[in-house]
Amino acid sequence: MSSDSRRDDGNLAKRLSSVKNVIAVMSGKGGVGKSTVTVNLAVGLASRGFKVGVFDADFHGPSIAKMLGVTEGLYGANDSLILPSGVRGVKVLSIDLMLPDKTMPVIWRGPMKGNMIKRFLSDADWGSLDYLFIDLPPGTGDEPLSIMQLIPSIKGIILVTHPSQLSEFIVDKAGNMAKILKIPILGVVENMSCFKCPKCGSTYNIFGEGAGEKIASYLKTVLLAKIPLDLEASKLADTGKPVILAGNNSEVEKAYDRLVDELIKIIDVKA
Repeated sequence: MSSDSRRDDGNLAKRLSSVKNVIAVMSGKGGVGKSTVTVNLAVGLASRGFKVGVFDADFHGPSIAKMLGVTEGLYGANDSLILPSGVRGVKVLSIDLMLPDKTMPVIWRGPMKGNMIKRFLSDADWGSLDYLFIDLPPGTGDEPLSIMQLIPSIKGIILVTHPSQLSEFIVDKAGNMAKILKIPILGVVENMSCFKCPKCGSTYNIFGEGAGEKIASYLKTVLLAKIPLDLEASKLADTGKPVILAGNNSEVEKAYDRLVDELIKIIDVKA
């Protein structure tokens, strides 16, 4: 092992020593709203007084910073990244905050991504956190593998799906990856579970139904929440305001509040 590698390992352990709970949010499949779930969990916990951070490990499609309304990152005198707290008290680390042009693509091969994940985690000064969420990209490749191998103290993963059979099939693979690597599965979130028409009140299962329950049963874990599809949630995300803060007592807002409560209970049991 090189001296640089040993230094990074030591820095990583030091940086994460003051983080109580590291939780990865994973789907295996794109387009299920995994980042939306991550953001609303983070903000929901912060609003309850917890110290929270989010590491956006999706280098090719980072979205966490925009969803939280964070626009820039800072560097300290010792070249460690100082993470912006923003108006919602959530510390954020994202490649998006370091690009000179927000439209610039990140074109990296697998080894580069693994090295950068290690470097980001080693150099980020999180301070004391109750929760650090890691938003993983789709798939079961370099980024999830690097995270699961680099952080042996990871509390577990949350799997996000939507109700379709296709999503169920792919998310099962992500869950099996966690099992193979002996990472606890904290539970399943079924996003876009249904849509309630605001005019007629009828409920439609646009993406199908039942995947969340089936995945939880197959992986022997719990269904943490079923989050309904909501038009306002997407609009709010575009403006950097998570729907859990909307304050309109909508079904999706209440569902996220229940999800936050469920996660707190699970972490308390595992403590």
